[in-house]
Amino acid sequence: MRNNIIFGLAVLGIIAGLISAYIFGIVRTAQPPVFTPTSNPYESAIYSNGMIESDQESGENISIFPEVAGPITKIWVHEGQTVAAGALLLSIDDSVQKATAEQLRLQSESALELLQELKAQPRKETLAISQAQVAQAESALKTAEDQYAKRQVAYQLDPRSISKDIVDTAKNTVLEASTTLALANKQYLLTKAGAWSYDIKSQQKLSDAAKQAYFSATALVAKYVIKAQADGVVLAVNASIGSYVSSAGAYDTYTQGSNPVLVLGTPQEYLAVRCFVDEILLSRIPDVNHMKAQMQIRGSTQKVNLEFVRIQPLVSPKIELSNQRQEKVDLRVLPIIFKFAKKDVPLVFPGQQVDVFIGKK
Repeated sequence: MRNNIIFGLAVLGIIAGLISAYIFGIVRTAQPPVFTPTSNPYESAIYSNGMIESDQESGENISIFPEVAGPITKIWVHEGQTVAAGALLLSIDDSVQKATAEQLRLQSESALELLQELKAQPRKETLAISQAQVAQAESALKTAEDQYAKRQVAYQLDPRSISKDIVDTAKNTVLEASTTLALANKQYLLTKAGAWSYDIKSQQKLSDAAKQAYFSATALVAKYVIKAQADGVVLAVNASIGSYVSSAGAYDTYTQGSNPVLVLGTPQEYLAVRCFVDEILLSRIPDVNHMKAQMQIRGSTQKVNLEFVRIQPLVSPKIELSNQRQEKVDLRVLPIIFKFAKKDVPLVFPGQQVDVFIGKK
């Protein structure tokens, strides 16, 4: 019985070994690649990562930040929309600034009215009062002189009929009336002369300052409506109606950072490719007059010849691709910009990464 068990186990082991040998002996073919790997089209070339962006004479895409802060009340455009220069992009709540501008307008008008009042002096009614005061002073002087003359004659005819004190009082009254008349005449001349030139100049400057403050407030009201500064295409809208925006942009709840409120690109007849060449390869960059390049779209076999545009002469950390301000490895790159016609490659978009080989003609 024991021998039969041992014999059976041996047979099972032989069968298991044969099955295992068969299974492990099967040759498995490798799966085909998802896309054709990038290959160098030139005999000698340098490789670089590229970023597609709008074709600008300088810089990258157009990032729009508002100059004022407040909640968005209206968004006039959407992603992918073509806009012309001067087109409305978005509106920010301007109710407080409009009230401030209206207040400054009223202050400016008040300052101007006061200036016109100073220039219009003397007022006819005020001048008439001064003339009446002069006439009153002349009349009072005439009365005082008459009374003094009568008392003086009476004193000369009979010194006992009137006291010397009464005569002296009448004389003093004449002197007082004469002084009052002189004062009235001077007051009349002052009134007739109108406002002092220094007061007019001072009020003129106050009026100009108030007017400029109103113009400044009105110009600031216009900043609450953001318009396109050039023809282009809306690439991204990073805020919605009701979102609070400021000069720092719009807060992104995903990245917990601030982004431009809108991103615009130029009309996409041409697109640019910003290539980042590693600093250790800079000595191998061909002369710009003999430079050629080819771009390959990742995930496809499509290759596009590129036209050289310019070199950005600044080697900087490669944060454009990693979006990291601080990297463990400080890899530095030199940006080289090429461009290509959008009609040749319809399904590419700004922000897309591509593989670029730079060679020599």
